[in-house]
Amino acid sequence: MDSILVRGNGPLSGQIPIAGAKNACLALMPATLLSEEPLTLTNAPRLSDIRTMTQLLASLGAEVTALQDGKVLATSCHGEITPVADYDIVRKMRASNLVLGPLLARLGHAVVSLPGGCAIGARPMDIHIDALSALGAEIELKDGYLHATTRGGLKGATHQMRFASVGATENFLMAAVLAKGSSVLKNAAREPEIVDLARCLRAMGAEIEGEGTSEITIQGVDRLHGATHPVVTDRIELGTYMLAPAICGGEVECLGGRIALVESFCEKLDAAGVAVEETERGLKVRRKNGRIRAVDVVTEPFPGFPTDLQAQMMALLCTAEGTSVLEERIFENRFMHAPELMRMGAKIEVQGGHATVHGVESLKGARVMATDLRASVSLILAGLAAEGETVVSRVYHLDRGYERVEDKLRAVGAQIERVRDE
Repeated sequence: MDSILVRGNGPLSGQIPIAGAKNACLALMPATLLSEEPLTLTNAPRLSDIRTMTQLLASLGAEVTALQDGKVLATSCHGEITPVADYDIVRKMRASNLVLGPLLARLGHAVVSLPGGCAIGARPMDIHIDALSALGAEIELKDGYLHATTRGGLKGATHQMRFASVGATENFLMAAVLAKGSSVLKNAAREPEIVDLARCLRAMGAEIEGEGTSEITIQGVDRLHGATHPVVTDRIELGTYMLAPAICGGEVECLGGRIALVESFCEKLDAAGVAVEETERGLKVRRKNGRIRAVDVVTEPFPGFPTDLQAQMMALLCTAEGTSVLEERIFENRFMHAPELMRMGAKIEVQGGHATVHGVESLKGARVMATDLRASVSLILAGLAAEGETVVSRVYHLDRGYERVEDKLRAVGAQIERVRDE
């Protein structure tokens, strides 16, 4: 099992290319199930989660070929489809549940295992079930599998979600595009990944309006055709690398970044004393003057502060001047990185969904353990600014969501390497 070794070594300088969005790509790939014609995705990230989705789609009968060193995914589903998503694959990744909507739309039935993924909260499937049931699906749980059927195919309907779930919005969209009649989803998620999926589906012939707002309208069509679609920039990877010069000092340009993808995050960085400048190629980030200032953070659905940047922001605030309070409103159990940061000298108090961070002058290198995807990279960021060496173990979490992180950070001057545990 690999570990990441980080040595704190001062300011960073240079450029970091930001990959296509993992969470967008994992929703776009199942869209190939909706058509017999090819779907080609460009700007795809090269991650273990993408390989897992490739494996899942192949088990269902789709073909996925990685081209141009994995940056292009050529997908096709023109043959016979097996409507069973098996536990052995689905357990590895939460996003596996995104095949449910497309399978129902294409075949009218599906058997999908309850999914796995990072242990950061319940993330219940009932929101997905309610959304698809509104379109006429009949779904029941048997032996850990969702057995879904329709009588005469899916039918358009109006549905209001009790929570603006990204995954449930994506499942509803992919199911409704082939449903008979018009559908309206209220309290829809507004994330850029939703907008990206809608644009891709529209390129395939779907009729969708309102993506990026809380109400999306879909007019069902008889069939979808093939398309080529570029995956949107990964706003979470973008925010993560924006924090590197904020924590270490120096100036880094994140290529492909746009403020519109991370606006609420940029507002908090500005309040903390970090300057963000939009350039022709991306976003240039540097500290304004002196020590980072404490700020309070509340995670919320987009366009609010992203829960997937909370752990990384905590790493920044560990050495801020003053006391910060972080409130996690999206997932429970998402402060598991706090005890590991405390091993590095951070002063953090966690009570329920709140974490109070008392800034210290500096952190000390230590052996720490990644507990989930975003926690793993928060520990790497902390290690970049800590005195001495930091060793982050269990970095298989990291590989699910960050493409060649050590190469990208080393290119801007970080002392970081991957080592094989004895």
